[in-house]
Amino acid sequence: MDSLSYKTKSERKEDVVRAFWLVDAENLVIGRMASQVAHVLKGKHKPSYTPHIDTGDHVVIINAEKARFTGNKMDDKVYLTFSGYPGGQKSKTAKEIRDKNPILLLEYAVKGMLPKNRLGRAMFKKLHVYAGGEHPHAAQKPQSLKII
Repeated sequence: MDSLSYKTKSERKEDVVRAFWLVDAENLVIGRMASQVAHVLKGKHKPSYTPHIDTGDHVVIINAEKARFTGNKMDDKVYLTFSGYPGGQKSKTAKEIRDKNPILLLEYAVKGMLPKNRLGRAMFKKLHVYAGGEHPHAAQKPQSLKII
């Protein structure tokens, strides 16, 4: 009996075609937006997704300063950093980070949703966040990414 066998097709890194996506973060909830952006950076939106290859696209986020949290997270959410030395733990609220550098809030959110290995670091390099409405990626003709 001759049975049909289907081969699983794995994408090669040489064959990956990358697109540019544009997200306007104005009045969007940071966590919901970050999960969908991480989905695109991983490449899971493509039928050619391969877990061990970086098949994701570039994502450009504009108006990062106008993104929001729900509830009281802007005052209650605390980000901790540790230098490795005794007494080297520092904490900042989301409001303090947004006032100093609004780009960091979105980068922290997206980076936390990517794999914690060299593949995740390669995916994170394809994220481009800008505080205002201008970006230097107009030549790449980014498509608009609908965030639900």
